Amino acid sequence: MTAAMTDRKEERTRRVERVLWIVLVLNLAVAAAKFFYGLASGSASMQADGIHSVFDTLGNVVGLVGIALASRPADESHPYGHSKFETYGSLVIGVLLLVAAFEVGTGAAARLASGDYTAQVTVASFVVMVGTLAVNLGVSFAERRAGKRLGSEILCADAAHTLSDAFVSIGVIIGLVLVTLGFPMADPVMALIVTVFILISAIGVFRRAFRTLSDYSRISAEDLRATAESVDGVRHIHRVRTRGTESEVYADLHLLVDPNMSVACAHEVADRIEQAIKAAYPEVQEVLVHIEPDTEAERQEG
Repeated sequence: MTAAMTDRKEERTRRVERVLWIVLVLNLAVAAAKFFYGLASGSASMQADGIHSVFDTLGNVVGLVGIALASRPADESHPYGHSKFETYGSLVIGVLLLVAAFEVGTGAAARLASGDYTAQVTVASFVVMVGTLAVNLGVSFAERRAGKRLGSEILCADAAHTLSDAFVSIGVIIGLVLVTLGFPMADPVMALIVTVFILISAIGVFRRAFRTLSDYSRISAEDLRATAESVDGVRHIHRVRTRGTESEVYADLHLLVDPNMSVACAHEVADRIEQAIKAAYPEVQEVLVHIEPDTEAERQEG
């Protein structure tokens, strides 16, 4: 890895960590407001939403640990680096979501079974929920934008988690309105709906992580081929593959050149291909080029 790439990776790590710290503080404030007011007012759905927000903060802590591990440089035992630790961190966030869903769902089911509807709705209830909803929406959109810009699975997973919290808050507000209108059962029912949203969020986090762990193709083969074939001396490109995380992609391809071209010239063409791809796709860390003579047999294999 060149010095420029190392500097870029370190700067990315600092930016991701900064976002996670800011989101952690905001999530703690939101969680405390919803949970303790829900506890005071007897609202199951507000307490459930508060618990969900607590798991948001745990997700932030996991994210900080994961990005710290992922930022470590390649070594003898990890020649491709440690970037997948960020993916493992997002999986832990998914597990935390499952635990949160269990806690919220069992609590709501117990209230429905016992018929214990004790929620007390006041103007303050709506102030707390609408205020925390605004914070959640702002945090989620900002974090997701940062995750896309930085190619961070941790930030994208955490943003999805926080967005689910926002939708949950909307459900809680609806439940409070229904309680005010004389339907006390709506409170635990909305807590069950909260559970569904948490599960949906967990599925999204797992799906994103499994893409990385299953070596999902990160860049369109056609786009990468077009970039490579724009280099002088290239006759044909095939067997294009990519894998890795969103921020650290590894590519390999087969280069067909004039059969009479010298090894030195073919190697120079391969170097120019690597430079062109890295210029077009900064997330690409390494390009492995297999040089082959341009024959009918080789083209058929491609």
